[in-house]
Amino acid sequence: MKRAVVIGASSGIGREVARLLLADGWHVGIAARRKELLSELEKEFPERVVVSCIDVTTDDAPQKILELFAELGDVGLFLHVSGIGTQNLMLDNETESATVATNVKGFTQIIDAVFNYMTEHQGGHIAIVSSIAGTKGLGVSPSYSASKAYQTTYIEALEQLSRMRDLNIRFTDLRPGFVDTASLDNSTAYPMLIKPEDVARQAVDAIYARKSVRIIDWRYSLLTFFWRLIPRWLWVRMRITNKNNR
Repeated sequence: MKRAVVIGASSGIGREVARLLLADGWHVGIAARRKELLSELEKEFPERVVVSCIDVTTDDAPQKILELFAELGDVGLFLHVSGIGTQNLMLDNETESATVATNVKGFTQIIDAVFNYMTEHQGGHIAIVSSIAGTKGLGVSPSYSASKAYQTTYIEALEQLSRMRDLNIRFTDLRPGFVDTASLDNSTAYPMLIKPEDVARQAVDAIYARKSVRIIDWRYSLLTFFWRLIPRWLWVRMRITNKNNR
């Protein structure tokens, strides 16, 4: 029996990935801050869905994720989607601090709990949704791009650690571009928007194929390839912003 846990499953990518896994016959634990938004999946698949209310920033989040694992039983796949991010041109500290609390502190304590669980249970697969924003420092979203770089580096380090300790834990870092979800600012016109359903399909395919890294989609693969070639002295002089309205 295949069992997975998806945190950040109340909407967007997480919700669509959970739906795809359920369609493929998995038993799925779904978690988010807003438990009421998970009820639709629970009603649709009552025999194969377990629901939990988890805020990744709270101190009891690791214990709650382990309780969800225990309730589901023998979890082999974990997908971390929980995250926040916004443009912050005025560098409001409250915005930066909230992003770090979720994308760094919350991410780390959840991933550590899952890594240690899988260490004790003969392995498994940890997948995360990071972002192409983690490949360069973006002036419009300082804490977001920095926190996503942290996530990709952290997962890479854990993959190395898993091999050093001869653990049977696999990792997949999913890096989408702009995804058409409620988290985007509706007043801004974002280029190359991807539907969450399309991201979820590519994400699941990458997980099944045991890919270490998957940039979603091909347009963003080209974009990140070329912007990695831009030297730092030139990059920091570029005005990376979008002032167009929808």
